[in-house]
Parts: sequence; C-alpha cells; structure tokens
Amino acid sequence: MLKSMTGFGKASGNFQSKKITVEVRSLNSKSMDLNTRIPSQYKEIDGQIRKIISAGLGRGKVDISINVEASGESSPVSINKALVKTYYKELKSLNDELGETTEDYLSLILKMPEVYSHSKEDLTDEEKSVVLEVVTEAVVNINDFRRKEGVDLEREFKERIQDIRSFLLEVPKYEDERIEVIRERMKKGLEDIQSGTYDDNRLEQEMIFYIEKLDVAEEKMRLLNHLDYFLETMKTEQAGKKLGFIGQEIGREINTLGSKSNHAEMQKLVIAMKDNLEKIKEQVLNTL
Repeated sequence: MLKSMTGFGKASGNFQSKKITVEVRSLNSKSMDLNTRIPSQYKEIDGQIRKIISAGLGRGKVDISINVEASGESSPVSINKALVKTYYKELKSLNDELGETTEDYLSLILKMPEVYSHSKEDLTDEEKSVVLEVVTEAVVNINDFRRKEGVDLEREFKERIQDIRSFLLEVPKYEDERIEVIRERMKKGLEDIQSGTYDDNRLEQEMIFYIEKLDVAEEKMRLLNHLDYFLETMKTEQAGKKLGFIGQEIGREINTLGSKSNHAEMQKLVIAMKDNLEKIKEQVLNTL
C-alpha cells in the first residue's frame, strides 16, 4: 500500500505531574531530513528519538516537537523574586527620573531575561520510557495519516495509468493511414524527378527501411509493460523512488513514440499521454 510523505501525528502521555505532548509533521524529501525541538532535559535521549522517527517514517522532511506541561501543583518553573525586585527598583527609579507616568512594571519585568528559573531534574529511566512510548505513538498516528493520503495517491495513479493506456490503444487506428501518407509522399517525390530513372527493387528496399524506422510496435509494447510494472510496484512498500524511475522509462517511450509519429492525430494522443505522466510525476515526489 502506498503512503504519502505528507502527514501529521500527535500523541500525549503523563508522567507524575507532567503532561508530555509529541507532535510530528512531515513533508516530501529525497531522504530523511529530521529536525527535533525537544526540552533540554530530554537531550540525552535525542538519539533514541531520532532512531524511532527514522525507522518508523523512512524518509521525508520531518519536524518533531515535544512539549512538557505541569499537570499538578508541582512545577519545575519558579520566579526569581530577588531579580524581579531589582528590576522593579531600577525601572521605577528611571521612570521617576524621566518624569514619565506610572507604568505597569510587573508586565514588563516578566518578559525580561532570567526572571524564570527552571529547576534541573534528573531524567529517570521511567520518564525516558514514557517519552519514547509517546514518540512511538505519534509515529503510529502520522503513519495512519500517511496511509489515508496514500489511498488518494493510489486512486489517482491508477486513473492516470489507465488514461495513458487508453490513449495508447487508440494509436493503431491511425498507423495504416500514416504509412499510406508516407508511401504516397515518397512516390510523389520520385515522380517529380525530371530526369533519370529509378530502380523498383531499390525503391522497395528504401521504403521498407523507412517504414521500419518509423515502426512503433516496440515502443507500444515496452510502454504497455512499463504501465503494468508501475501498477505492480505500487503494491510494494516504500515504492516512491522506484515509481519515479519507472515514470522516467514511461516518458522515454512516449517521447520516442511522438518523434516517430508524423501524424497529427497520433501527436495529439502523445500529448495527452505526456499530460497524464506529468501529473503522475508530481504526485510521485510526495510518495514514500
């Protein structure tokens, strides 16, 4: 089943008086591009967090953030009262000196640096386990999101591949007409020769060579095989890169078909196939 590289997953857990919330977002990328925003007390398990993310998501531009809130009376955050009083005295003195009207000093002071102090707590094995479990749950949730997006990708790919196949199956009805036009054009060119004669056998050989050169049977067969292979590959895990390579091969056959066509209606079919292929390529970039 296909997965999109775009997704969002969120999970929460509790440890003692803390509520731990993990959010994971991902966008398309050729490889794993992981950015973590986690509290300083969890830095020592950053490697383990990255390992869970990489193993669970494969690739993508991934952002993970971990937020910790106090869920009870106990809080790791306290206000530096002595510093607040110092700020207050200095601001009031400056205010009186400048003759400004009284300000709400407290709201200003609370925005100043080092007013809040965070008590350092040792990270226990139990808390590590809770954090890693929440990270794992968030990865599960974002993968569920990616699978849902993948259903839409699969539907679109099937529709586009079927459209290309349908246009390709219309090509044969113009081939006899195309060859006849080429034949008449060659005859007319020979008839316009004012002097000299030409060898019928040589003419036949040249026409066979020319018609074989413009034959598109192999291109049609290879293109059909590539379309089938694309659909088969969609059923495998992490097929995005492989689908991209198959898309390139499909494009080569369509381009060769177009260069050999020499027929207005066949060229229209080729353009329609290219249009569908471009839309496939756009979505393949977002496929895991």
